[in-house]
Formats: sequence, structure tokens, C-alpha cells
Amino acid sequence: MFSSIRTTMAVILSLVVMTSSAWVLWLAVAEHEELFLEAQKNNLFALTRNMANDLVPYMEREERDNFALSIVLLRLEPYNNVINATIYDNEFNPVENYFGRGARLKDDQPLDSYADPTVYDMGINIDNGKLFNLERIGEQAFPVGYLLIVNDLNSSLAESRRSLIFRTTPWVILLLAFTIFVSLAVLRRSFKPLEVLSRFTQMVIDTKDYSARHDVKGTSEIKRLGEHINRLMATIEEELSINQQQTQTLMEQQVTMTRLANFDSLTGLPNRQFVMDTIRIELARARRSDGDLILMYFDLDGFKGINDSLGHETGDMILIEVAERVKAILRDGDILARLGGDEFLIIPDRDVTELNMATVSERVLSAFIEPFKLKGLSLKVGVSIGVAKAKEAGYDLSQLVSNADLAMYRSKAKGRGVYTIFNPEMSESHKRKIMIANSIEAAIENNQFCLYYQPKINQQGEIDSLEALIRWFHPELGAVMPSEFILVAEQAGKITAITQWVLNQASKELAELIDIYSPKIRVAINLSVHDLRHSDLFDWIYNAFKSYGVNPENVEFEVTESAYLDNFSSSENLFKRLHNLGCTIALDDFGTGYSSLSYLTQITIDTLKIDRQFVMELDTSERCRVVTISIIDLAKRLSLKICAEGVETHSQWEYLNSLGCDTVQGYLFSKPRQLADIKAQPHCHRQAS
Repeated sequence: MFSSIRTTMAVILSLVVMTSSAWVLWLAVAEHEELFLEAQKNNLFALTRNMANDLVPYMEREERDNFALSIVLLRLEPYNNVINATIYDNEFNPVENYFGRGARLKDDQPLDSYADPTVYDMGINIDNGKLFNLERIGEQAFPVGYLLIVNDLNSSLAESRRSLIFRTTPWVILLLAFTIFVSLAVLRRSFKPLEVLSRFTQMVIDTKDYSARHDVKGTSEIKRLGEHINRLMATIEEELSINQQQTQTLMEQQVTMTRLANFDSLTGLPNRQFVMDTIRIELARARRSDGDLILMYFDLDGFKGINDSLGHETGDMILIEVAERVKAILRDGDILARLGGDEFLIIPDRDVTELNMATVSERVLSAFIEPFKLKGLSLKVGVSIGVAKAKEAGYDLSQLVSNADLAMYRSKAKGRGVYTIFNPEMSESHKRKIMIANSIEAAIENNQFCLYYQPKINQQGEIDSLEALIRWFHPELGAVMPSEFILVAEQAGKITAITQWVLNQASKELAELIDIYSPKIRVAINLSVHDLRHSDLFDWIYNAFKSYGVNPENVEFEVTESAYLDNFSSSENLFKRLHNLGCTIALDDFGTGYSSLSYLTQITIDTLKIDRQFVMELDTSERCRVVTISIIDLAKRLSLKICAEGVETHSQWEYLNSLGCDTVQGYLFSKPRQLADIKAQPHCHRQAS
């Protein structure tokens, strides 16, 4: 077939070298593809897990914010190979969809197509040249949704393969050209160097050791051939090294993201996800052994005020020191975790006795005795602790956490800085609060609220003004006292709706009260600290006056001194505007809050109301009499009027009258009455003798 043996040998030699080079290159490409595929899997898994964790707070909301969800999905924009990402609810209904650059760059990829998540297992799946990763959003037992990300595997793999071949092919071509060129000269020399070279390539094939190098010997042509093969090996080794480094980087990133997913970045403590998984395991173990488990739930008293006044940096420093202090007093085996904000959780190590609960709680409380010294400040931070047992919660995780949370809020109600062990009565109380909170809107819509009016009596024993007091007659609970439902409304964020109702109802009934008494009669309406924080409060008042034709001079607003001073700047601006309209302002419960006399020269008020706790003890306490005299004298010096609450005896009224108290109110004169009762008997109040 060939004209000479030299040509034949040259061809044979070329074929051997070509075959060997192609085989090595094929192995390199195969190894490269395997490493690349693994890297793609790890990268997609880590990316999906991280985004699923970020989606938890948005998917847990009752009303989903699709804009926020789409913002999270837009993090995929830098990834060229992402075809599609879809957020599903917990029933696999699509909530938000994103088509990535991998889809938009392909004309044959319809942008309205969805992958069916129900056909894939959780985690990484490969189907039809694509990588699918399906990840739960939220806890494993109670997912709030799912996230599916689809990557174009074929395109990225082909691109990576082309890149590798493009870099190595010139060397292969050069090697082959050189081999053909020197093949005739090779025949003059010993075939031994070629045999050595053949054995070397076979060794590389067998061992996949691309760091090996051929020991170059023989004639110049064979030597150059060996050198070129070594350069080819160096190129392959370099590419493999780069891929291995990338894989290592991805693995390190996965470790970092796993830590971020399970530990709080600020304090280094286990986070909510990690500790909830731990509790779930401990609950299963306790159930199997008929044992028990203690859960201690606590948060910081006064932390929000520190955060608001001194900044989040100071708040973060306190959280870090809290973690250090509590860790220092816990034993080995006890678990401390941060749930978020200023909320922490402790799982004592398997000792479930009452004594241990008390001991651990006392140790935690003792950790907060010393003030926190930060930035030259000495900050006092308290703690309220709730303790619950797994058996009482039926080994249910959600119920256990809820019980501990209820106990913690009971500690706050006791005055804070204490611990409370859960008992079933707390659940009933909590259910009642929930029922009250959920009934407020219906109460407003169905006119279950009504206004009662208690008169304020002047020194002549005549009605000077009235205070509007809300009452609630619930169809199932009966009469619900304001002291109960007002607190619940404040906690549920519904107090503003109640205030709006009172404002409108009082404005509506004011005309009839004027007809009954006189054009100068005033009605006092109470404003809470939550109302003062609302920027639209003045507009609500103004619109109510306008709607019902109210003369502002017939309206007085009462606000506690603590509410006034908690929002001093906005409160002062509001009351100046109301004062300019013609309304009067009364400072309620004076002497029980801040009692900072310096504020009295700065705030816009017309009346000081003496709290009932001073009035009740006028007959028995010299101290209360001294305080009352001082308040009245101070008010007169500041040209303010005085009103005393809680007057129930003639001696109290006579004493206050002798001091020059302008008005009084209390059961001595009249209990609060509805408008209908007032219309029937307008002057049915006890006259002073």
C-alpha cells in the first residue's frame, strides 16, 4: 500500500501517536466533564438552598409580596445557564416564575413553559440535558412552599468541553505535524525510545496521573516528541488543576452557606432552623422513651428602646454580650440558640425536674444583674423567661414553642425580670385574647361598641364637661371591660381602629349632648400612645369634625404623660395643631409616669388630671395630700386647670374643692351612662351637699 517501509513506519508511528494523544485527550475531556458536572450540581444545590432560606419570611406571610419574591429570583440574573426558576406554594401551585438568560437566549425555548415539580425528587435531578433542583421552603415537616431551579446542562457542558479542546488542539496538531515530518528520520534510530514513549502514554491511561512526565532521551526528533507530549500533559494537568480548584472553592462555599443556614451570623449561636431541627429530634427521642424535654424561651426587656435610641450597632453589641453571658452560665450539653431579634431559646440537657427549671432560670436572670457597659454607657437590660415541657404540649413542636412563648409573656405581665412555668390556664387566657382580637373588626361593623359618658363636676356641683368611655358587649363573651380589650387591641395593632370609631361616634353624638346641656359643654376623648404614632391622626380628627359639623371648642383630648413624652416631637406638633383649631388638651394620670417638671413648660396642655391613686388615699395618707397640694399649686402657677379623678366620698370632694380644684369626676357624682340614659335623665347626678 505504501511505497516504502519508512513511509509505512512513519504512518504507523503517526497513528500510534495520534491514537495515544486522542486517548489521553478523551480521558481528559471525560474527567473534565465529570468534575464539571459535579461542580454544577454542588453550585445549583447551594444556590437553591440559600435562596429557599431567603424566601421563608416572604412565603410565611398571609399576603404574599410577589414583588419581594421576584426580587429574590432576580438574583439568578448573572447566571447564564439558568433557564427557569419557579416558586410554588406548599401544594405545588406556582406563585412566581422567572425565566433566566439560559431561556431567553434560546429561540426554541417557550417562555411560558413550566417544569412539573411533582415528577422530581427533592434535591438534584437530571432530565433531558437539564439540571433540576427542587428545594423546600421552610421546615421539612411544615414547608411553606418549594423552589425549583432549572439549569441548561448541555449548553454549559458543551461550552466547557469546547474550551478545553480549543486550548489543547493546537498542541495536538503541532505534535502530529512534527511526528509526520520526522517519521522518516525515526527509522534510522532505535525503536526503543518510541517503545518507552508508548509505555509512558499507557501508564498515563492506566493511572490517570497527568502530573507524570516523560524522561526525554534519544535522537532530537524523539526528544522533541517527548517534550511536546510533556507540554501536552502540562496543559491537561493545568486545566484539571483549575477545575479541581473551582470544585474546591464550590465545596468551601457550600460549607460556608451551610453554616450561614444553621448559625446566627451575629452571635454565632444556632439559629431558628438548626434549633428547631434539634428540638424535633429531641422530641422524638423523648416520646420513644416516655421522657420529657424542657424549653426555655426568653427575650430582652427594654431592648427595642435601646435599639431605637442608641442605634442598631449598640443593639447588636448587646446581643453579642447576651449570648456570651448566657453561654457562660450554662452547662455542657445545654443548648442556647437565637431565634431572631432579641428572642433566645435554651434547651437544658435532659434534666426536667422542677428544681432544674428553677435553677437554670435563676442563673439566666442572674446573668443580667450587672448592667451592660458599652460606648461609655451603663445600660440596664432585663429578661423575661417562659418555661414549657414537652409532655404538656403532647410532644408537638409548635405547641411546645407556643406554650413557652405564652409563659414568657406572662412573665412580662408580672413585671418582667422573672420566669414563669407554663400551665394550661395560660392557653385558655390566650384563646380568650385571640377571640377578643379577632372580634374587634366585627364589633365595629356590628355596632357592638357603645359610648358611655361620665360627667366632670365644677366647684358649684354642676356638670362642666363629659369624658367619653367605650364599652363592649360581646355576643358570646358578654361585657368585655376596656382594661382587657384595650390592651389586646394595642398588642394586636387594632387600637387605632377603635380610636377612629370613638372619634366618629363621639362627634356624631356631640350635637345631642349640646342640646341636653349647653353649647359650651365639652366631651373628652382619650388618645393612646399608638394613636400618637400615626401620622394621619390629625386628618382623621379634622375629617370627623367636618363630617359631623363639630365645633372643636366642644372637644377635649386626653393623653397620658407617658404617651405624650414617648412621642414628644410628633405629639407636640399634633396638639399645637389641635389647640389652634380650638380643642383643649388634658394631661391624664399626672404624677404616675415620667413626672418630669421640665416638660410642663414645653408641652401644649390646658388641664392636669390628678390620678385616682392619689385621690383614693386623701383621707388616710399625708403623703398623698402633700402630692395633691403640690400638683394643684403647680398647675395654678402655670395657669393650668385641674381635674381630679376617682372621687368617691364627700370628704374627698370637699378637700379638693378647698384646694381650688377646678373639676372632679367619680362615682360620688355619677357612673358613666349611655346617651339614651342621659337623654332620659340629663341631670341625674348626685349633687354635692
